[in-house]
Amino acid sequence: MWLYNFSLGLDLEVILPVSIFFFLIAIFLRSRNPPNYPPGPPGLPFVGNFFNLDHKHPHISFTKLAEAYGNVFSIRFGSDEMVFVCGYKMVKEAIVTQAENFVDRPYSPFRSIHEQWYTEELTLIPSSLHISKLFNNAVSNIICQLVMGTRFDYSDHNFQIMLKYLSGAMQLQGSIWGLLYEAFPGVMKHLPGPHNKMFSYFKYLERFISQEVQGHKKDLDPNNPRDYIDTFILEMQNHQGESNLGFNEANLALCSLDLFLAGTETTSTTLLWALTFLIKNPDVQEKVQAEIDRVIGQTRQPTMADRPNMPYTDAVIHEIQRMGNIVPLNGLRMAAKDTTLGGYFIPKGTALMPMLTSVLFDKNEWETPDTFNPGHFLDAEGKFVRREAFLPFSAGKRVCLGEGLARMELFLFFVSLFQKFTFSTLDGVELDTEGVIGATHVPHPFKVYAKAR
Repeated sequence: MWLYNFSLGLDLEVILPVSIFFFLIAIFLRSRNPPNYPPGPPGLPFVGNFFNLDHKHPHISFTKLAEAYGNVFSIRFGSDEMVFVCGYKMVKEAIVTQAENFVDRPYSPFRSIHEQWYTEELTLIPSSLHISKLFNNAVSNIICQLVMGTRFDYSDHNFQIMLKYLSGAMQLQGSIWGLLYEAFPGVMKHLPGPHNKMFSYFKYLERFISQEVQGHKKDLDPNNPRDYIDTFILEMQNHQGESNLGFNEANLALCSLDLFLAGTETTSTTLLWALTFLIKNPDVQEKVQAEIDRVIGQTRQPTMADRPNMPYTDAVIHEIQRMGNIVPLNGLRMAAKDTTLGGYFIPKGTALMPMLTSVLFDKNEWETPDTFNPGHFLDAEGKFVRREAFLPFSAGKRVCLGEGLARMELFLFFVSLFQKFTFSTLDGVELDTEGVIGATHVPHPFKVYAKAR
């Protein structure tokens, strides 16, 4: 009672500044980092380092921060922290050597709830055309065949809407807005921004796949599974009552969506970078075609059995993936327990982001990191050489599950294209290699000439 009477006697001009003072003190105490925490740039109250970042080219901002603060540094958004890991040695330490310490992932509405788990014709005309849509159509149809047992006509309305939303979701998910949402959902869900569109995109895609699942259930033949959906449904039936295994319809839809996200965008984007770099380097294109002609000829379809006999082509594909920098940022991880990395203390629950860009362009690992050079993957005798610092799909326990499929798709598409066509662009046009950052690093739109060989 005395406290109530005392407070009534206080002037508002006294209460307000005192309240603000204690509020700021509370924020300061909450935002203090533990001893020996990774360094980072000073941030502003409430927003942290949001304005330190180039929202169009976040990977460039992170590279500059690594140069200033070292290969393990932190940034703050609001009152939440994220640690970035750069360079081959530190990234390998985090995702391979200490894989168990960073195996967890924060909750994200853009990922599956449960994480356990060719012949496609492409006809081009010898004239100027936009190529990205053709690649998306062709690559996506392969995934449709594997997942749903269906090949769509390229003019199918539902198929084109799915591709549109798939591309939009990938671009937003990997943008600075999507990255910030995954890292700091408690803050970002209250803020306006493009990241809010992702929810409608993913809901449409999940609904599209769910309709396919219902159709499969109606005419399922247990003795003759047609595709991934059939196989998953059979596993659901075989494991009824074992909910801990995750075989349910919700996960079926989400896992199928994962295959589309991983198998479509990365492959089609890599093919776009293939055209970009081989048009800019016509001598490389000629050497690739010479090897194709010598090993396969111009009529037989390529197979994966041809790959060991085509070291130069293999090296070129790897260098395209390295220079194209298809997935600049690895999936967000979270420390499963208190640990140390690079000599710094990482508390349990800390969000951690390995930067694959910093590995693919690490000056300590590549002879000419900023130059397109297939020699990075060839020895003195011209034989293909694997490089440990080649991590376009990550590594360790969180390695991309679709890597095998992506490598197969990429090789067969790439060889088929340059077996049948020679590519060039408009006279006087210099293709840009800067690209646009989303979940993948995509070239700016461009036109090509495809001349039949």
